Amino acid sequence: MKVSDRVLQSLRHLIESQQMKVGDRLPAERKLCEQLGVSRSSLREAIQQLTSQGMLVSKVGAGTFLQQLPTNWSQYQIVQPLSNLIDEDPAYRFDVQEARIILEGGTAWHAALRATPEDIQHIRDCYDQITHFQSLGDDEQAARADANFHLAIAEASHNLVLIQVMRGVFDLLQFNVALGRRKVYSEAHRFDQLHEQHLQVIDAIERRDPEAARKAVCGHIEFVVQQVRSIDEEEARRQRSSRLNRI
Repeated sequence: MKVSDRVLQSLRHLIESQQMKVGDRLPAERKLCEQLGVSRSSLREAIQQLTSQGMLVSKVGAGTFLQQLPTNWSQYQIVQPLSNLIDEDPAYRFDVQEARIILEGGTAWHAALRATPEDIQHIRDCYDQITHFQSLGDDEQAARADANFHLAIAEASHNLVLIQVMRGVFDLLQFNVALGRRKVYSEAHRFDQLHEQHLQVIDAIERRDPEAARKAVCGHIEFVVQQVRSIDEEEARRQRSSRLNRI
């Protein structure tokens, strides 16, 4: 992850940890630099990025103010409306998967070109977390680790727009991953297939093969879609058969 990305993430975390409210003024630049341990140029770049996102607003002679809480934009503009649609009609989850194929195919491509050794280690750590929580039977934490794995690939792309989009829809990504995992991870052979697919993504990124990385991550998501559709169809057949037996 680039220095500018880390500073931006640290600044967002500071706003959240201090429980700042809309309208609150950020501390002076000197104090923020000391708190975050960054240079003024890096801090100003992060502030400019958050300002362009509508989170902060700068007023000449007055300072920089919080205009929107960090979680509000993604939660209320993207995640909540789509989550409501998925609750009403589960078929919408396939729209999420289609969007993931488009988005994550790009992040994997650029990650294979730009990932640093630290990025690759972070991706591997996320993979290990999936395996760890899966072995404990902790589906919630395993789903979060799975979503973190895909987010780590986006961060390794070093494309700020892709990173911010992935972070913005992280809750939706985690929700979508959890839905898929509840169905697809129900059988051991699928569990092994999914983990092998994750390893193929890591391997392609390590080999600096962007096309292989794109195909691996898209193939992984498409596999989940196919499996979920197949499971849904089988469940529907069982329900129809059950109704027939009651006649």
